[in-house]
Formats: sequence, C-alpha cells, structure tokens
Amino acid sequence: MRIDPANPVAPTNIVRRFGMDQVPDHVPPELVRQAGLIYSPEFLADPYTFFPAMHERFPPIFYDVGPFGNAWVLTKHEDALFALRHAEYFSNEDATPFPRDPNNYFYFIPIEIDPPEHRKYRNIVDPVVSPQGVLKLEERIRALANELIDDVIEKGECEFDEVFGRPLPVLVFLDLMGLPRDMCDTFVSWAMALLHSNDRQIMGDTLKTIGDYLTTAIAEKEANPDDGLVSRIVHAEFDGKRISDKEAFGFVTFLFIAGLDTVFATLNNIWLWLARNPERRQEIIDNPDNINAQVEELLRVFSVTFSGRTVAQDVEVRGVQMKKGDKVTSILPACNYDPDVFPNPTMVDFNRPKKIILAFTVGIHSCMGAHLARLEIKIALQEWLKRIPDFKVRPGAETVYRPGGVIGPESVPLVW
Repeated sequence: MRIDPANPVAPTNIVRRFGMDQVPDHVPPELVRQAGLIYSPEFLADPYTFFPAMHERFPPIFYDVGPFGNAWVLTKHEDALFALRHAEYFSNEDATPFPRDPNNYFYFIPIEIDPPEHRKYRNIVDPVVSPQGVLKLEERIRALANELIDDVIEKGECEFDEVFGRPLPVLVFLDLMGLPRDMCDTFVSWAMALLHSNDRQIMGDTLKTIGDYLTTAIAEKEANPDDGLVSRIVHAEFDGKRISDKEAFGFVTFLFIAGLDTVFATLNNIWLWLARNPERRQEIIDNPDNINAQVEELLRVFSVTFSGRTVAQDVEVRGVQMKKGDKVTSILPACNYDPDVFPNPTMVDFNRPKKIILAFTVGIHSCMGAHLARLEIKIALQEWLKRIPDFKVRPGAETVYRPGGVIGPESVPLVW
C-alpha cells in the first residue's frame, strides 16, 4: 500500500524480529548466524579488520540474529547494488531504526519514501547539494579548515576529533541548514545519544528532544525565511501546494540526524590511518594532482554506515529466498572490501581502477550529502597536510569504537 507522507500512519504491516526464537520458518538453519555486528567485542576491537574478514567467515548472504534486530545481511558488492537499485523489491519504508510515537508519527524524508514520490523531495535540496552547488562552499570550507588549524598548530598536539574532525563538517552543515553554530556541541550530543546509545528508551527520548527543538526552528523559519535548507524545505511547493507540516518536519529531522555524524566519523577513521602510516601520508602529499582518487579510495576503505531495507515482495537473491516483510541490511563497508570487485581489498591503493564504491549507497536513495562530503574530505586533507604534514597518535592512547550504526573511533589524539 502506497504511503502518504503528508498524513503519516505508523506501519502495521512491518514486523521487527529480535532473537533466535523469532527466526522465520523460511530461513534455512544453515544460514542463521550471530555475527556480532556493531556490538561484539571482536567487532569493536577493530571494525575495519572485521569487515573484510566477513567474506571469509560468513556466507555471501546470511540471516543475522542479534539484539538490535534480525535481518538478512548482504556483503557482496553485486548483491548490495541489486538491493539498492530495486525499490520494487527492497522498500525504504521503515528504513531507519529510530522509535517514533505511533500517535504522532512521521516519516523520515526522503529516505523512507520510495519512488516516484522520492524525487520531488530531493528536488527541493538538490540545487544546494549538487556538485555545482557544493563548489560554491569551497572557499568557506577552506577558510574554516584553516581557522581550526590555526587554533592548534602551535600546541603540538590535539584531540583531532574535537578540534577538527567534528567542527569542520558539523559547522559547515549547520551553516547550510541555517541553524546556530553556538549549539554545535548540544546538537552533537543529541546525535551521539541517538546513534550510539543502542537503548530504545534513550533513542526515543532524544528524538523527542530533537523534535521539540526543530519544531521551534521550523516555526522561526516559517516566519523569517532565509537561504538555509530548513527554510528552503519549510517554504517548498510541489504538486501545486505547499509542503505539509508533517512532511517538512520529517525532512528537516532526517537531514539534522544524517548531517551530524557521518563525515565526522569518516574523518576520524582517515586521520587515525594517516597518523599510523607516515609513508602513505607522504604519498598523498607528493601526488597532489591525484587528490580525487585518494579521497575515493579512503572512502572505500573507511565507509561508515549500513543501508537497511524491507522486502516489498518475495524475491530470490543468489539462490536465497527472501519473503515480503523480511528486513535486509547491506553492510556497505564489507561490500567495499569485496575481493571480486576490489582485488587485494585491504590495501589502500590510490591508483586503483575506478569502480562504484558504496560509501554513499547508490540508486534513487543515494546519499544527498555525498558531493559535500567528498569536498570536505578533500579540503581537510589538502589544508591539514599542507600545514601539519608530520603527526602520529599520542603514545599510549587507546583506540575505542562505540556500538552504533555509524562506525568511527571515539577519539583520535594526535601529537606533532
């Protein structure tokens, strides 16, 4: 049944299953696993060793049973491409794990909206986040990167995640949204609680806090329009009418959540690797004209998110029967280590032949912020390595990963 984003109703046809006693009868016992994704000690010890090892340890498709929900897991690049490109089989309805009040329900827009309605929402923000749109931000992003470096360069050390990895993408994002920079730390604390608590009560309470704030922000933009994305969404028109309150709220809320953690986590991953691999860091410095390929390869190796779907109609993938209502998760970082597509996948190869990477998914639901993320990472590499080319992880520092759907080290303490 087609959903109505302007009049959202909590889905009653989708079942979330948890644990071994809720494995559907159609799942072959030999494909049931407890992989420990995002929460097991083995995973948290080093996710980027865990992801490539999945191709040796597990079947290409298996049914994962865990405390955060049961789902079919896809680790092959080919299978993920198929799922991400075929909304008729793999629907984005109920694609996010965030609990919502069924009596005051809303859809996360546009991620939970399938074609053909999906496109009309993306059209609202595309002029800002398109390749041409984000290039208009380049000068501002470079200036901000250098301001942040100015604050720490003479100190000889820093908590990279706090002074650069977080503020660079988050402040750019807040400017883009038209939200106040001075609430950056508060916003990030909300995102951390929502994305990394793994407690549905905390997630629900945090989502309400975020919703209360954004309701006020939306009302302010309604009264006082500006050039930010919140205002652009609130005043959008399509199908001959203004966007509804529910649609605007769901769209703004999704962008708010999506924009606060992913690039931050990616930068943390990359800088941890740079600090541990001085010869590869020098390779980037010595080959400035190859920066775009360098960014793409680092995005392949350090993808940070997964992509969930719900089976919309019975389908067979790689001989595995999936039934309507089943949950499916494409493990994008594992797919980017698929040896059938990326030979010697754990090696960072800045001259690797160009292939589709799945850091930002693909298809109709591909990440709206992909072009901005690429630009931010490119500028971060160029400006940091120009001014602080030699650095390492602070001796004795422990690398800690927290459970959650966005993968990155909790801290990256550097010295130079």
